[in-house]
Amino acid sequence: MSGFRLTRAESLERLRADVLDVLIVGGGINGAGIARDLSLRAGLAKRPLRIGLADKGHFSAGTSGRNSQLIHGGLRYLENLEFGLVREALRERETLLRIAPHLVEPLPMLIPFHGAFRRAYFGVGLWLYDTLAGRRNIGRRRHVSRQTLAEMEPDMALDGVFSAAVYYDCKVHSARLVLENLFDASSRGAAIVNYCAAVSWRRGAEDVFEVRCEDRDGGAAFDVRARRVVDARGPWDDSGKLRLVRGSHIVVPRLTRDDRAIAHFNADGRILFIIPWGVHGDLSLVGTTDIDHSGSADRVRISAEEVAYLRNAAGALYPHAALEPVAAYSSLRPLIAAGKESAAAASRGHEIAFDAEGVLKIGGGKYTTYRAMSEQAASLLFPDLGGASATGTAPLGGPDPAAEGVLRFHGVHAREALRLPRFPSPLDDGEAAAIEFAVRREMALRLPDLMFVSTYWGHERRWSRESLAPYAEYMGRLLGWTPERTAEETAAVLDMTRLPE
Repeated sequence: MSGFRLTRAESLERLRADVLDVLIVGGGINGAGIARDLSLRAGLAKRPLRIGLADKGHFSAGTSGRNSQLIHGGLRYLENLEFGLVREALRERETLLRIAPHLVEPLPMLIPFHGAFRRAYFGVGLWLYDTLAGRRNIGRRRHVSRQTLAEMEPDMALDGVFSAAVYYDCKVHSARLVLENLFDASSRGAAIVNYCAAVSWRRGAEDVFEVRCEDRDGGAAFDVRARRVVDARGPWDDSGKLRLVRGSHIVVPRLTRDDRAIAHFNADGRILFIIPWGVHGDLSLVGTTDIDHSGSADRVRISAEEVAYLRNAAGALYPHAALEPVAAYSSLRPLIAAGKESAAAASRGHEIAFDAEGVLKIGGGKYTTYRAMSEQAASLLFPDLGGASATGTAPLGGPDPAAEGVLRFHGVHAREALRLPRFPSPLDDGEAAAIEFAVRREMALRLPDLMFVSTYWGHERRWSRESLAPYAEYMGRLLGWTPERTAEETAAVLDMTRLPE
């Protein structure tokens, strides 16, 4: 798929004019997956279905774009005996490898063992992990001796290390997977709008919901009428039934010697990932934390304590490395509030059910299992539309996996983007084309939309007003920003990338 069929203005008009069959509130991975699943089912059934989706900000700007960038079964969930969750996630890992090979790729993971007991303990866990994967296993685990580990990672501290193992999971550009689910839904007729806040809803006459929406791109408030409403707001759910857990990551100069990631269990039981990162592969993404969050879901920032925790954990493995962060990000996991276990031990299971008003609420879950959750939600919404969708077999829209182009590093449609006209600029062709594509094809309306969703440039270096200027000015020319608006957008990115002191 080459982009949105409808412009934002056209989608807004459709939301205003039609009585929708369903309005999805929230443009993260769950909302995007549900929109795609429903549009696929409607096409297979040859039944028109008027689908709308509204997000109060930009698509994937929250939890769905700020995770560990992994599609994984959840090795650590085995410790909590969540075998069903792990099995489901491993099944979905295989499915996403098949339908989105340009976004989801196998990633070897190196896990060191401190002592013979941990070698035996985690060895059993890895065996069980592969057993649950069954034929879906994407690579055979193998034992690595201490000597071989020293050759593979000569900078790693080996005091107390008994041996290691290599197993496999997958990496993903998580924000782009959200966008491409939305592209697919939109190309099949769904009206998808960002910066459109659904501020209230009530069931009116003839069981039709009246949803009050605000166009936050300078438009007026208006009402949407929909026969069904899906609440996929994630951390912005105001029911009080979710537990918000903050997960934070830091980006540091490259720690590992090759393209394997590191999975390390700390003494506190938390798993630490060190993942190759950045356009040039010269950085490492280190995460994550698990801390209960009591503040606003609109402002989620890494704390100084979290930075220190991640630096100390990475420093125990790489004691001589430069661990001064160049970037950091945080997001909220909207988990089901049940029990008094620690934030790290809280279940990643999900609940999908109608509330007393008849709104379908999406709660909990993990990024990897979004497609299965979307299938479940679609079946509840329209049980007569077919019990199974094509989301497990229909490839996601995107570039030919074999296509080459300077933009392939972050997954945009390289050939189309390079054909777009552009202004003279100090930016290189790839950067200019990426900005053009974000604005003209991905509804990017603000500088953070470009820096943290269409690309991850915002997470790849220390930014200053001077270094951001050419990006802000180029995007501003495309969108007609005043100098004052350009300065505001630059300030917003600087605020989002500010590290705690």
